[in-house]
Amino acid sequence: MQIPVTSLIQTLILFTLSAGCVWIAGARLAYLADALSDRFKLAKSIVGLLLLSLATSLPEVATTLSAAVQQSRDLVLNNLFGGIALQTAILAMADFWARGPITNYPRKANHALEATLLVLLLSVTLVITNLGETFVIAGVGFGSIAIAVIYVGAIWLLRRYDDNSDWVPVDLPDPDPLAFPAPTGLAQTANKSLIWQALASCVAILVFGLLLVLFAERIADQSGLGTGFIGVTILAAATSLPELSTSIAAVRIGAYTLAISNIFGSNLIMLVLVFPADILFRAGPILQNTSRIVSLSLGFGLTVTAIYLIGLIVRRKPWIGVFGLDSILVLITFLASLAAYYYVR
Repeated sequence: MQIPVTSLIQTLILFTLSAGCVWIAGARLAYLADALSDRFKLAKSIVGLLLLSLATSLPEVATTLSAAVQQSRDLVLNNLFGGIALQTAILAMADFWARGPITNYPRKANHALEATLLVLLLSVTLVITNLGETFVIAGVGFGSIAIAVIYVGAIWLLRRYDDNSDWVPVDLPDPDPLAFPAPTGLAQTANKSLIWQALASCVAILVFGLLLVLFAERIADQSGLGTGFIGVTILAAATSLPELSTSIAAVRIGAYTLAISNIFGSNLIMLVLVFPADILFRAGPILQNTSRIVSLSLGFGLTVTAIYLIGLIVRRKPWIGVFGLDSILVLITFLASLAAYYYVR
């Protein structure tokens, strides 16, 4: 995608305009996903995990594969792994619009299982990056293949577990109902129209999300900041904007399980994208000889996921203002990660 040469100020303006378009499309997609799950009797956790997370990850998919084709290892890995802590922090930001800590709302163990599997996949990836890819199959590291296999197994387990209720929280206060009907305006919309609108929102997220990526890269060049720092911060933020808008929109209409599964599902996708990126990256296994920022981003991803896992298990926790304690700790950890990335850039 070619765009005319612009100054730094012009680039920032275009970046902001693209961000606004992604925000609107993402919020609309959250409303549509909530309506479609009700119409077709689908569990909102599954809709968030498999459909909404994939749709909002389209910019990451396109950016990752494009960077892999260009043989840019740092851009691929910093964008993917840097986005994990950021997207989890997005869930913490969405807590502002929840009626109480957002992790108090799930009534089944699905989300705790999602977080546990995400911790497993992050841990495996961290081990692989520290050991280096020892075994290579047709130019693809064995570690990347293992990540893909674990991801498929995780999705299979989550899909199978969704219909089970062998572990449920008991003796919990019911969440406060919404004081008004969910403001989606889609109650009378035909199913066919809902599907077409959802597809249009996905296309808008992909197109304007890619523009965000291009403008973020141009800001990196024009500002003089390092590509590693930009990849793990500004570029990751640009590609994570759809998750932010959809999560906030979902929380505002009371679709809390949709918001949580959207974030955890997107983070799982961030990890499995290593496999197709490794296929396209021909300079050797992509998880070999990685930078310190890669290990740091995986470590911070583990930390914020573990915090929310604790929050999902410890259901009665203190509030500070409108935020749950777990969300505040996630935001503090995310801010600490930015300082760490800047320090080692």
